[in-house]
Amino acid sequence: MNKVILTGNLADDPKTSVTANGVTKCTFRLATQRKYTNPQTGQREADFHNIVVWRQLADLCAKYLAKGRKCTVVGAIQYRSYDAQDGSKRYVTEIVADEVEFLTSRQQSAGQTGQPGGGYTEQDGFVPVDDEDLPF
Repeated sequence: MNKVILTGNLADDPKTSVTANGVTKCTFRLATQRKYTNPQTGQREADFHNIVVWRQLADLCAKYLAKGRKCTVVGAIQYRSYDAQDGSKRYVTEIVADEVEFLTSRQQSAGQTGQPGGGYTEQDGFVPVDDEDLPF
């Protein structure tokens, strides 16, 4: 089984591209803190993971994620290699995400108090629903 679950903050803004077949691809780096502090510095070190997201989820990540925002990624580790222009072989380790949960709302990342459930508005395509209106 190849399954990875990571929770961290985006180290930079997501980058989006479209393949020749019209498939959207979104990539970003996710910073996760290690459990223990470094004895020499007293600081908790971070690991930076390359995340790749495809199709509709890629569009959503490009729209709602930004540097500093917190998210959880569920996916699989993928290794690949390629030949660089200088003739050397390069190796890449990526997390291909099947699920991305946005944990920081726009308001929270701007320093404001966000609403429960992410704080999205009708402009984002989300309509508030009262609990009493739910059929379950």
